[in-house]
Amino acid sequence: MTTARPALDPELRELLADMPLMSQLSPDVLAQLRRLPSTPVEPLLAHRQVDRREVTVPAKDGAPIPMSVFSPANTDRTTSAPCVYWMHGGGLVMGDRFSQIDIPLEWLDEFGAVVVSVDYRLAPEATGTALVDDCHQGLLWVAEHSAELGIDPARIVVAGASAGGGLAAGVTLLARDLGTPAIAAQMLICPMLDHRNASTSSRQYAGGPGVWTREMNEFGWRAVLGDLTDDEVPAYVSPALADDLSGLPTAYIDTGSAEVFRDEDTDYATRIWAAGGQAELHVWAGGFHGFDALYPQARISATARRSRTDWLARLLLPDSAT
Repeated sequence: MTTARPALDPELRELLADMPLMSQLSPDVLAQLRRLPSTPVEPLLAHRQVDRREVTVPAKDGAPIPMSVFSPANTDRTTSAPCVYWMHGGGLVMGDRFSQIDIPLEWLDEFGAVVVSVDYRLAPEATGTALVDDCHQGLLWVAEHSAELGIDPARIVVAGASAGGGLAAGVTLLARDLGTPAIAAQMLICPMLDHRNASTSSRQYAGGPGVWTREMNEFGWRAVLGDLTDDEVPAYVSPALADDLSGLPTAYIDTGSAEVFRDEDTDYATRIWAAGGQAELHVWAGGFHGFDALYPQARISATARRSRTDWLARLLLPDSAT
C-alpha cells in the first residue's frame, strides 16, 4: 500500500514545524507527560463573567468523579439554558477536565450555555467500560440536577475531542440503550472511535513522528482494553463496533484529511446515515489531528470552530439568525 499522505494545510505545516513530535508512547513517556502542568483554566475565565462550581459525583463503584460547572454569571435563571457536557481528549490515558476547555467555553459565550466538564478516570489505571461509565454517571447527575443548574433538559449536548469524542459517542449509545438521559445532540470532534486501528488513514500515519500516530493510538487502546479480544470489546468503549446506529441524536462529526482517525470518523457518519439518522460531516483538507485545538489562530482552525458553532446555533437557537 502506498505511504503517500494528504498534504498539510500550508499554514498548519508552518506552525507544526516548531512543535516537538513523537512517534510512540510508552509507560515512561506517559509518566513524564502526566507530570507536565495541567491546562490552567483561570486565564480563560479572567475575561468572562462566569460562575464556577466544583462538584464530585460517585462512579458506579463509588470512586469520586470530579466535575466543573461553568455558568454565565448574571443571567436570568427563569429561562433554562442549553448545556454542553464536555469530555476531554488525551488518548484515554492523559488530560483532565480543563483540557481543550476553551472549545466549549466559546459556546458559553455564544449561547449562554452551561458547560459541564467531567474528569473521568484514565487508563491504564481504569480499564474496560470504567471511563465511559464515569462519563455516563456524570451526565445522569447533570440531567437530574438540571433545574438546580438552570439547564433545559431537552437541550443537553454531549461533546468531546479525540478520546473525548469517542467517549461522547459511547455515552450516546449507552444513553440510547438505557433510555436515559435524553441527549439533544452529539458533537464529535476528531473522535477516537475504533480500537482496531486498521483503516487506510491509520496506516498512513504510522512509522514516523506526529501529533497522534498509529503507534500512539495502539498504546492508548491497549491501556484501556488490556488483553480483551476483539469479540470481548464493548461497543460503548469502541463505538465503531456498534451494530446498530439507529435512534441516535443528531451528530456533528469532524476530522482532518491528514490524520489517523479520518476514515473511522467518516465511516461512522456514513453508518449513521445508513441507519436513517442525521449527521453533519466535515473533513478539513490538510488538517492534522487536533489542529484547531493546538492552533486556534490558523485560518482553517477558525473556520472549523465557527462551523461547529453555527451548527449548534441551528440546533439550539432555531428561531434566531446565526
